[in-house]
Amino acid sequence: MKYNLIIVDDHKMFLDGMLSILNLESEYNILLTATKGEQIVKYLEINPDERVDLIITDISMPELDGIALNKIVKEKKKNIRTLIVSMHNNAEMIDNLIEHDADGYVPKNAEKNEFLVAIKTILKGEKYFSKEIKDIYIENKFSKKKQEEIKLTQREIDVITLIAQEYTTQEIADKLFLSKHTIESYRKNLIAKLNVRNLAGLTKYALKMSYIKNE
Repeated sequence: MKYNLIIVDDHKMFLDGMLSILNLESEYNILLTATKGEQIVKYLEINPDERVDLIITDISMPELDGIALNKIVKEKKKNIRTLIVSMHNNAEMIDNLIEHDADGYVPKNAEKNEFLVAIKTILKGEKYFSKEIKDIYIENKFSKKKQEEIKLTQREIDVITLIAQEYTTQEIADKLFLSKHTIESYRKNLIAKLNVRNLAGLTKYALKMSYIKNE
């Protein structure tokens, strides 16, 4: 049985490179190559009965990117598998793709053999994520979990918010009706608890947690 593949990438040279690799493999039939995600969505709408086994897509493309394309494909045609081949290794992108059931992800600088192994693995019904991508995903999950485990008291939130708003130690003490010494203790404890190095680190954390808004 031949597998029907679709390839989408806005870099013509990379598209041609993938084609030359896949054309040497007798079990693959290239249904379509495209440079835009919208072309794929349109093709699937016009050919609802066409069997598509795998879509290989880049992430960065004009208008509809690979992340959005993967989401649309998975919502409309659950049986179509998706393989992301991209230069990007951004943790949030990887997270989003895994969350929306992408079947695989290999970097664009992967060896030809890994690319072929990824395709074979996915067509067998399994997932394939290269080691580099898995490591980024796990590291991101681990650091998110660590952040979730840090719980600040309301008083600590008050102090860090005022620090981020550039109030002096004395001004914070006056505002919160505490002694200057107590505010200094809070500041030291917060630096240790959040594992940052200085007041700039505390400010960054306050912005990240939306205790203050970044104007």
